[in-house]
Amino acid sequence: MDPVSSLLNDIRAEGSVVTNARLEAPWTIRFADRAPLTMISVLRGGGTLLLGDGTRRRVGRGDTAIVRATEPFFLADSPDSLTGSHVEYEIHCFTDEPACDSTELSGISWGAEASETALIVGAYRASGRRHERLLRALPPVLVIQEDIDTCDWLEKAAADCGAHLAGSQALMDRLLDWALVCTLRTWFDRAGGDAPTWYRGMADPLVAPALKAMHGNPSRPWSVATLASEAGVSRALFAKRFAEVMGRPPLAYLTDHRMDEAEELLAGTDLTVAQVARSVGYADPFGFSAAFKRYRGQSPSAFRATAVA
Repeated sequence: MDPVSSLLNDIRAEGSVVTNARLEAPWTIRFADRAPLTMISVLRGGGTLLLGDGTRRRVGRGDTAIVRATEPFFLADSPDSLTGSHVEYEIHCFTDEPACDSTELSGISWGAEASETALIVGAYRASGRRHERLLRALPPVLVIQEDIDTCDWLEKAAADCGAHLAGSQALMDRLLDWALVCTLRTWFDRAGGDAPTWYRGMADPLVAPALKAMHGNPSRPWSVATLASEAGVSRALFAKRFAEVMGRPPLAYLTDHRMDEAEELLAGTDLTVAQVARSVGYADPFGFSAAFKRYRGQSPSAFRATAVA
């Protein structure tokens, strides 16, 4: 598994909403889930995203926006609609129901006219501590322009979900998982040198094989020499290139990755400290505990007690 797959693993859309909304201007849609990530694909129409920190981004047909916000935010037909007299609608994706039924969303009336605003909305829960690394790499809102063919294809899939056929909710949720990965990859590609090192490393032919090896099998007793052999180059060349791309030596990166994995296991499983130690490459649980405390400032047992409290 590569670093990007590891960070995106287990992030899943929940209760995606397909909306073809007849909205009378001035209007706003309030996104109330407080989700770590919300993805909005505009198939027709559009508006202005208004975040709690004052961020404003215009989105129109073909735009996919990913919003990182722990407070409610809005999509409005105009920035002025939020302060003036307007009709406010609300969308919840996280509900107690097995599906988020569009007909129950705050009185929004649904249709399929070309002039109406059509959205696909998916909210994502972050299910582990490793996801914090992904969230830290993202701005409050990012917008990627999709081509029209993609919009047409998404709208056909949305129509299937809107018809409430068997399995349509699961289909839309998985479609949004795919769309999230594609959108983030496109954004990181366009970021170039501003993309996080764990993404840039996967584009480097010498660094990528070592990253896949470390993330795929963190318990193996890796050395600079064995990692260099994964890349098919000399130890010296590999160590130099890895440090240039990743900003730190390979074994320092490996230790950080092992500590990240250990945090996940301590917080999310019932494995003993000794079992966690072996899972992340430490034969001696005492050596692992010392390393964990050095890197995280508390023992594995203290960390677990805090994490599950």
